[in-house]
Amino acid sequence: MIKLNYLQYSKLKNIEISNDFSLSALIPNDKFEALNIEYKNLFGFNKLKTTAFSKEGFLGLFLELKGKIAISYGECEALIEAGLFYETLGFEITWINLNKDGKVNLKKIENENIDFLFLSSYVMDTFVKTSIKEIKKLTNAKIISNASANFDKNSDAVYFDNYKLTGFNLSCVLLFNDDIFSLLSIGQIDSLAVKLCLDALKNQKFNYKLKTIFLEKLKEKLKEDIYFFVNPNDTLEYSLHFGLKGIKARELIRTLALNEIFITNGEGCSLGLSKPSRIIQVMGYDELTSRNSISFSFVDELNEKEIEKVVNTVYLKYKQIKSLGN
Repeated sequence: MIKLNYLQYSKLKNIEISNDFSLSALIPNDKFEALNIEYKNLFGFNKLKTTAFSKEGFLGLFLELKGKIAISYGECEALIEAGLFYETLGFEITWINLNKDGKVNLKKIENENIDFLFLSSYVMDTFVKTSIKEIKKLTNAKIISNASANFDKNSDAVYFDNYKLTGFNLSCVLLFNDDIFSLLSIGQIDSLAVKLCLDALKNQKFNYKLKTIFLEKLKEKLKEDIYFFVNPNDTLEYSLHFGLKGIKARELIRTLALNEIFITNGEGCSLGLSKPSRIIQVMGYDELTSRNSISFSFVDELNEKEIEKVVNTVYLKYKQIKSLGN
C-alpha cells in the first residue's frame, strides 16, 4: 500500500488509553497535566481547550470572541460553514479571498480593520504556503491557525483537526495564550482527544525529498496532459498539487485505490467523493475544472522502483479513463 494522502487522512497506530486520562475535579489529574506541559513545550502556548471540529464547534468559538472576525476562504469547510451561519445570526464576517494563483489576497487583509483572523500557514487542498510573520506586518488582528499539517510559531492561537491526524472523529484541540477563548471545566475537556492528538503530533513526520522527484517523473510521463493550478514551489515542501486534463479526479482516485495507491482531491474527499474542491473554485475556476484537482503528500520513504510504479500506474489509469470517456 502506498499512501499519498497523509495530509488529508492519517491513521494513528498502536493506540494506548488508560483510566489515568479520566478527569476528576476531586483528585489530581497528573497524567492530563503532563500532557498540557508537553503541548506547552512543543508549541509554546499556556492554555488548552477542546471543541468539536464542526460548524457548531467553530460557531461556539466565534461567539466567545469579542471583536470583528475575518476568515480566509482558504480554510477548512467546517470553519467556512460556521462563518456563513454566524452571518445568518446577524453578525458580520470579513471574508478574505484567494487570488488566481492560490495565494491569500493580502490587500484585503491590509485594508480591513479586524480583531481576529482565522488564517492558516497553508491553504486547504492546494497547501499553498502563507507566512504568518508577513501577515502580522499587515494587521494587528489575533491570528488563529489550523496547524494540523504545518505549525507556524507566529500564530496567536492554533487548533488541530484530529480526524486528519488520527483517523478518528475526535474533538479539536485548541492552544492559545491570554484570554482569547474561555477555558473549560475539567468535566468538559475531551481528554482522549488531547491524548491522541499529542500522540499523532509527536509521531508526525514528512518526506521532503519526494516532491521534486515525483514532479519531474509525472511531467516526463504525462507531458501536456498534466497542468498546475498553483506553482509547485509555493506549496508545502511535502505536498504536490496538480490536475490531469479531461478526467475527474475521483475517477482516478477510485481506480488507483484498487491498486493500493491512495491519493486525494481535496478536503473531505480522501475516498474520492463526488464533491469538487471548493478551494479551486474560490480561486476562480469553474466547478467542472475544479473536479480535476489532485493532491499528493509525502511521508513514507519510497524507493525508485516504487516511485516508477506510482507514476506508471497513474499514467496507465489516466489513459484508460480518458479513452473510455471519449
